[in-house]
Amino acid sequence: MTSIPKDTRATVIPCLRYRDAPAAIEWLSNTLGFRHGLIVPNEDGTIAHAQLTYGNGMVMLSSIFDTEFGHLMAHPSETGQRVTQSSYLVVNDADAVHARAVQAGAVIEMPLKDEDYGGRGFTCRDPEGNIWSIGTYDPW
Repeated sequence: MTSIPKDTRATVIPCLRYRDAPAAIEWLSNTLGFRHGLIVPNEDGTIAHAQLTYGNGMVMLSSIFDTEFGHLMAHPSETGQRVTQSSYLVVNDADAVHARAVQAGAVIEMPLKDEDYGGRGFTCRDPEGNIWSIGTYDPW
């Protein structure tokens, strides 16, 4: 018997934590093209929970909190900017997204290039150091 849900759009959803989650939401939306879904702010301006959609995918994020789950995660600033996972976005025009990322001040870690396995893409960091790979290669 399978435990995979059949009536859902995406079965893997990355979860991220940000020191300034409201700014991260705007950067991810304005620079990478995410759309605001559910956003639950706290009275102090932090974000309890946010869902940003991108095509048929989604990321969930929140502010960094001192909770049981929060203790399982480290922010890139606490690890010398090293991360243990990253997200990949399939886009129609990698050059256009690259231009927006550069304009938004993203650190480009791997330059825009054509890949041997197909597609064109690049890798950058968001303002808080999370790694995003963006390209036209569609593994599906």
